[in-house]
Amino acid sequence: MKILDMSYLESPFVRKEMGVGYCVIPEINPGYEWVFTGTEEEVLATEKLDGIDVSIVIENGVIASIWNRTARIPFFCKGKEHIVMGVMESFKRGYTELPDGQYFGELIGEKVNGNPYKITGHLWIPFNTYCRDHLAYKSWHKYPKTFEGISKWFSIPISEGGIFSLFMKKRGVDQSPEGIVFHNLKTGQMAKLRRDMFPEWKGHRHKEVEDGTEVLR
Repeated sequence: MKILDMSYLESPFVRKEMGVGYCVIPEINPGYEWVFTGTEEEVLATEKLDGIDVSIVIENGVIASIWNRTARIPFFCKGKEHIVMGVMESFKRGYTELPDGQYFGELIGEKVNGNPYKITGHLWIPFNTYCRDHLAYKSWHKYPKTFEGISKWFSIPISEGGIFSLFMKKRGVDQSPEGIVFHNLKTGQMAKLRRDMFPEWKGHRHKEVEDGTEVLR
């Protein structure tokens, strides 16, 4: 099987350098009109988890290999054992009961990005199964899909109707998410929109390279 890398996800809005980094502007990125025009049957908006990209390959019904981007993670290794343990925890929870193939997901936990979810250990969460089934925002199709409306949804407090982390809400904690991933259910295309992409964001921003492309983690 040819191992694929997780595709870079573009923003549905055009991004430009604005002094504080590359931020979105009120202009739709060509080819991403579907994010705003798609119906509930065509577009799904899920929480973007703050983790690292990890994929697994299932062959003959068992996990045959684990990958971080295109680097294979040995089952017995030093320095990367938290990735293996996260996949094992996912297996225990039944998240890896999938047909043969390669599946992408996000690894979160104690050794990942400061552990914003405050979980014990590590957990691998598959994008196209768990995220779609449990971390989808039904509210996406209830409000005007304008730049101003989305910016407000991302910036106002949760108590005033702002966006919240569905992953943490299931654990009884009100916390803002890193962002949203949009899924085109007809074509398989995806896009992302993080809170730190807006000019008003005051916290830490993802690093950028000279051409404006986000450095992948």
